[in-house]
Amino acid sequence: MKEKNLLAELAAYLFSHSDKETGRTPSERELAEHFGVSRGQIREALAILEAMRIVERRAKSGIYIDTKQASVEAMALFARAGLPLDPIQIYETVELRKIHEIKAAELACSRATEENFERLREILKASEERIAAGEGLAKEDREFHLEIVRATKNSVFHNVCSVYYMMGEQRLPIYFNDPERSVRSHAEHIQIYEALLRRDGNLAQALMSAHLQGAESYWKGLIEGHGEEPQSPTLERA
Repeated sequence: MKEKNLLAELAAYLFSHSDKETGRTPSERELAEHFGVSRGQIREALAILEAMRIVERRAKSGIYIDTKQASVEAMALFARAGLPLDPIQIYETVELRKIHEIKAAELACSRATEENFERLREILKASEERIAAGEGLAKEDREFHLEIVRATKNSVFHNVCSVYYMMGEQRLPIYFNDPERSVRSHAEHIQIYEALLRRDGNLAQALMSAHLQGAESYWKGLIEGHGEEPQSPTLERA
C-alpha cells in the first residue's frame, strides 16, 4: 500500500474506530492486521500522523486521536479521506487564508512576471467559458488564487496556501453551485487582476479582502446553521 493511501486510510480508520470518550484507538498490532502491513509500516505512518498532531502515542497506554489539535495539513488529509471537519477549525482556517492571500496580492503587485499575468488571463478566459456553459468555477477559482500566490515567488507561501485549497476540494464545487456566486466571483477576479496589472498594491489588497469576505461569510453561515458561533480569539483560547 502506498504511503499516502495508508496515511489517509489509517486516519479515517482511527477516526471511526476510536473510543468516543477517551479517543483511544486500536493498537499497532490490530492496525497492522487490519491493513495487512507490517507493524513497522504502521509505526512510520503513526509517526507522521503524530507530527501532524492527529494522534498521540502514550507510553504504556496506547494511541489516542485528537482532531481538535490537528495541523492544517492534517485537516487537508481529513478532507481528502472524506472525514468530517470541525466547522470552527474550518472557519478559523478561512480567516488565516484571508490574511495570507491579502498579503500575497500585495507581494504579487511588485513581483509578478508577464508569465504570471498570461496565466491569470488564461484562467479568466476559462472562467468565462465555464460560466457561459452554466458550470461552476471550483477549479478556476483555485487556480486563480494560487497563481497570485505563485507570483509572490515564495515557495513556502505557495505550499502553505495550497493546503487551504486541498481542504476545500470537497466543498468548493458546492460553493460554486450557485450561478450568481460564480458570476460575482469572476467579476471580482477581473478587478483583482487589473489591480495587479497596474501594480497597485493597496487596491489589490482591498479587493482581495472584500473578495474573500464572501467565503468567510459562507462558512460563518454554515457554522451558525449548526448552532456554533465563531468567536474572536481570547487569552483563554490562546
